[in-house]
Amino acid sequence: MGINYTEVTKFIIAGFPGNKKIQILYFIIFLLIYLLTLLGNITLLFTLKAETSLHTPMYFFLSNLAVLEIGYTSVTLPKLLAISIGRARNISLTACLTQSYFFFFLGSTECFFLAVMAYDRYLAICNPLRYPILMCNRMCVFLAIGSWFTGFLNPCPSTILVSRLYFCGNVINHFFCDVPPLLSLSCSNTHISRTIIFISSSVIVLGTFALTMLSYACILATLLRMSSATGRQKAFSTCSAHLTVVSLYYGTVIFMYVNPAAKTSMEMNKVVSFIYSVVTPMLNPIIYSLRNEDVKKALKRMMLKKFCAERQTA
Repeated sequence: MGINYTEVTKFIIAGFPGNKKIQILYFIIFLLIYLLTLLGNITLLFTLKAETSLHTPMYFFLSNLAVLEIGYTSVTLPKLLAISIGRARNISLTACLTQSYFFFFLGSTECFFLAVMAYDRYLAICNPLRYPILMCNRMCVFLAIGSWFTGFLNPCPSTILVSRLYFCGNVINHFFCDVPPLLSLSCSNTHISRTIIFISSSVIVLGTFALTMLSYACILATLLRMSSATGRQKAFSTCSAHLTVVSLYYGTVIFMYVNPAAKTSMEMNKVVSFIYSVVTPMLNPIIYSLRNEDVKKALKRMMLKKFCAERQTA
């Protein structure tokens, strides 16, 4: 016997709660975060491109990560800014699925790039003599394209599954079209969808996290065998920024998507999602700039050149 559903094709994104004054405050904070994210990542990109000394595999992958972070925040923040000033809360099912797809596409790609960057550090520290051969230009391009392409394919099953569901509710209690809140609005049987999405998320997140930790375990073992304290410190300094980013990103992502038993409020889920999808992309260029001596020196040189050029034209 068939069941008749009233098909929902438009949703309302709830955003963060608060009165009008709080929403204006949210708007200012979100706008500042977005501008800082764009400025930080674009500056990092220009610095990496301008300085020939930074044209190495590690910084090639970091450039890809900077481009990714710009896209990652641009998927959610412009819509969130509109929501915060009381505009454009509505979103069609097609637009919602598109936003969800690009969010998971870029999130998955970031997982792959973090693992690739850890592998690059492993080769540089544990196999320094063979590093130029193992991490040649062709291998760098292959790993980068592989990360983007695999990330591009990853959200396809979940997007197709969600697109085939019927929805009874239309208020998404989140600040973007995340899959778990969408599934909670469905009046279809979501067991298969939830299982496949959980397995996919677990494989991507835990798999890349395990590879990243394995790389750093090998790096740690190599550092402990080094007799030179200076060499140890220099090798660790190239990894510290990346380790900080990995800790921030994976800690929140695993909390959100790889713990099926987690019974947390939607408001807590919003905060955790906000940290890894908005705050982390803003902090990444700052972390890589402040905790990486090569990038700091390159930034100083670039600023000095700009200052000298302005003095000459004045």
